[in-house]
Amino acid sequence: MKIIVGLGNPGVQYANTPHSVGFEAVEAIAASIGAAWELKKSYNALLARGTFAGQSVLLVKPQTYMNLSGESVAPLVKYSNAKPSDLLVIQDDIDLPVGRIRVRKNGSCGGHNGIRNIIERLGTSAFVRLKLGVGKDKSNVVAHVLGKFDPASRAVMDQVVAASVDAAAAILQNGPDKAMNVYNGWSPTP
Repeated sequence: MKIIVGLGNPGVQYANTPHSVGFEAVEAIAASIGAAWELKKSYNALLARGTFAGQSVLLVKPQTYMNLSGESVAPLVKYSNAKPSDLLVIQDDIDLPVGRIRVRKNGSCGGHNGIRNIIERLGTSAFVRLKLGVGKDKSNVVAHVLGKFDPASRAVMDQVVAASVDAAAAILQNGPDKAMNVYNGWSPTP
């Protein structure tokens, strides 16, 4: 089983914000396969199951708030008898311009607190990330990632979320290296 985690913050006040595009991506995957979400309090997460890209998947939206994402993810990986290599985490990335996508096989957290917590709880950084660029406001990073998308950015992010479904499928079907070749240079249409 593959585990696909979308990172975000729970609650309507965080909808349509850069920090919750991971939630939007896994919601789009769930919609594409007709999977329904169910709250599992024991994991503090919303879960959906189905078949995606020819594989059995567990879709996850941690309900812990971003900085404690590993509190949900690590127990789910263990419970599922999965390896970190079975994990795909979809995250926002302020170091990528709005609309860019990057596939990464492993590595540091890059300053992302949700990824940092997952690495700490798993004890490894050897899992695939699908990074969705949300840009950065250097004057106030927190206000940027928790603020609402403006209409132009929202239109771009709608394309990114749709492309993230295809990118996640490519990662599962062909592996991260081949997906990198296709998606690390991807840009939305103007």
